[in-house]
Amino acid sequence: MSVTDSAFAKNVAAVRGRVSNGPSDDRRTLSTRRRLAMLALSIGGFGIGTTEFVSMGLLPEMATTMNVSEPSAGHLISAYALGVVIGAPVIAILAARVPRRVLLLALMVAFTLGNLGTVFAPSFHELMASRFVAGIPHGAYFGVAALVAAHLAEPGKRAKAVAMVMMGLSIANVVGVPVATWVGQSFGWRSAFGIVTVIGALTVAAIVAWMPRLDGMPTTRAITELGALGRPQVWMTLIIAVVGFGGMFAVYTYIATTLTDVSGLSKAFVPVALMIYGLGMVAGNYAGGQIADRMLIRGMYISMTAIALSLFGFAFAAQNPYTALLFVFLIGASGSSMVPGLQTRLMDVAADAQTLAASLNHAAFNLANAIGAAVGGAVIAAGFGYTAPAAVGGVLALGGMVVLTAAVMMQKKSDAKAAL
Repeated sequence: MSVTDSAFAKNVAAVRGRVSNGPSDDRRTLSTRRRLAMLALSIGGFGIGTTEFVSMGLLPEMATTMNVSEPSAGHLISAYALGVVIGAPVIAILAARVPRRVLLLALMVAFTLGNLGTVFAPSFHELMASRFVAGIPHGAYFGVAALVAAHLAEPGKRAKAVAMVMMGLSIANVVGVPVATWVGQSFGWRSAFGIVTVIGALTVAAIVAWMPRLDGMPTTRAITELGALGRPQVWMTLIIAVVGFGGMFAVYTYIATTLTDVSGLSKAFVPVALMIYGLGMVAGNYAGGQIADRMLIRGMYISMTAIALSLFGFAFAAQNPYTALLFVFLIGASGSSMVPGLQTRLMDVAADAQTLAASLNHAAFNLANAIGAAVGGAVIAAGFGYTAPAAVGGVLALGGMVVLTAAVMMQKKSDAKAAL
């Protein structure tokens, strides 16, 4: 049994208030508690994924209720993303010394309260404020959850463990987002965020019940975490996420109207389309975890190429409902396949500043979300139509590949200097 496994087994014994009877009992208890701990983290990811993406599926309804245009309503997406971008580094730095279990609980309580505010927001400006607040815990939660997962993982399976946590986010797009979208369309968009509030409360309960104390997982200091900002490879990895994923969000933000007005699908079919996107995310997330553990950098190239091809293809495929749905799946799969690799890459290059680096990864994704929503809204408002964001998105994905190449070249030069 590894040092990590042994520490985790002791945590398990402490939580259950008893000591196991032997090595086989230790392993069974360890395996069960690890699964439950991962499940608790995944439920949180499920809630976060639901609230983040259901806004895009319900954007037309939210725009109508608040008496604003759909491109203006797209600012709600940007507000949430901005909360993530600001909240991730601030929380990671200020909460560096907070025990990881306590921090996870605090983040999910804040997330739950933020979504409760969305349910009752009376005006558009207050709705934007509530979306900003709901986004603040997002990046820090996923960053800490990824580190906890890696801490609990078996040797050589870090990326797979991170993918397990991110699976909640992917499954949200198969179940949570379509169901919440249907509920929002049927009973008002506020009811969808009511569902998210309940999921947040369930996550808090699951962490309390299933997450061990994580005594073997050390905390850090604010000054240590700030060290991540002085590492060029951390910045390059974050830029890859911002540039490479911006195009995907440019398409997804306006996916509901694209599928109805361009592809000819009925409004009632939009939740099914979102489910198809979610299935793509599940497949891509699973494949991405497997690939990243075997060939990290090459796998990132494969994923980025797939993102570019799927976005360029959607610009043409959107004209037909069948090909549109196929490429919706491919966009979800290609984008999600990149996430475990990026998260693992950040853990590799961040050294002892992993909490901030891991949190910044999700801040980068949501900065990409904000940029994508803004760029997509701009080209639509300029009269280029709802397929234009896909073409722009493909260009952004190619830009991400350029940044990845530059990062690899920088790393080789740095390694060569260190070897002299």
